[in-house]
Amino acid sequence: MNRTATDMPRRLGPRPLGLHLAMLALSSSSSAAALTLWRQGWLAWKPEVRADARALAPSLASADPAELDRALKRVQSARLKAFADGVLAYRRNPHRRNMPAPEVVWSEGSTRLLDYRPAGGLPLLVIPSLVNRAYILDLTERRSLMRWLAGRGFRPLLVDWGRPEENEADFTLTDYVAGRLDGALDAVRGLDRRAPAILGYCMGGNLAVALALRRRRDVGSLVLMATPWDFHAGQPPAIAALPLAATGLSLTMDIVGELPTDMLQGLFFGLDPFLVIRKFERFARLDPASERAREFIELEDWLNDGVPLVTNVARECLNGWYIANTPEKRRWRIAGRTVDPARLDLPTLVLVPAKDRIVPPESALALARAIPRAEIVRPPQGHIAMTVGAGCERDVWQPLAAWLDARK
Repeated sequence: MNRTATDMPRRLGPRPLGLHLAMLALSSSSSAAALTLWRQGWLAWKPEVRADARALAPSLASADPAELDRALKRVQSARLKAFADGVLAYRRNPHRRNMPAPEVVWSEGSTRLLDYRPAGGLPLLVIPSLVNRAYILDLTERRSLMRWLAGRGFRPLLVDWGRPEENEADFTLTDYVAGRLDGALDAVRGLDRRAPAILGYCMGGNLAVALALRRRRDVGSLVLMATPWDFHAGQPPAIAALPLAATGLSLTMDIVGELPTDMLQGLFFGLDPFLVIRKFERFARLDPASERAREFIELEDWLNDGVPLVTNVARECLNGWYIANTPEKRRWRIAGRTVDPARLDLPTLVLVPAKDRIVPPESALALARAIPRAEIVRPPQGHIAMTVGAGCERDVWQPLAAWLDARK
């Protein structure tokens, strides 16, 4: 049964809203402080803007100080209003994602396996990240990698992790790989005698590598999309600063039993603190009934529908992967065995989006180089755009389908 907009849960995004508002307040304060420093001749300009600053200096020097202060406050107020208008327009818009539900062919705990058909097509076990909902790969009728592949004669079976249940609170990555993914792969083999291809997206690619190593005889080929491996390669400052936040994150997990979604969103916020502000300023100017507005809402709803990480998994990922770089150093283990991509002896395609800011290309390329005879495709896309962005069908989906076709 379809629900009306008034029946739907209230939108809470963009999450965490307080952090974005604090960023705007900090920007206003720093602008006022910079103006004071400039007046006193103490402001040190960055080299890339030094020439522009010198050109602007005469007009600023002749400006009335009181009027300059008022102008700065007007700009700050206008930016805050534009962001608030965008947030309110987003929260009030009645549009919701409404997609036909695929068949559930297997489940265990919170994990389900969704079958996109057609029967007879090459089976493809698709593994998404644990921290984002699986439906980014089935977002809308026009932007669904799963349905597009099904339309090309494949049989995609998508792992939907769901939200961790109470009896999954002590899970480790071994529980997800040697437990849930083993079960999902068994279910796929029960549906089709052929060894399926496995496709892992983002963190799901790491889990896919571990699964392929465990179940080599049950896997025909492997596709890795935007999968990090060397977590110190191309590391942005926000990630490099993780050791400074580790104690606070650990204390939070000790108290609440998980790494909450808003804290995860806060970590992504550090990659570009003004990204969400810019997005909602632009959204405020869109016709709310337009296709662009609907696409924004569908993607933003997914972004705000994150999933917390249970404590053990969060520690394995943050302390192990990001801080200690255990995958690259061959110290990451699943069920007691080192996850070593050099032991992969199956056809492998590694898709490394060139504009990825979540998984630096250098990090993903390290995995491609570690896998013997891996083929590399570098689409001109970003991390999320490679699945739902403009040009994703041409740059990602079609090369992926052609590669899989050659290995049927």
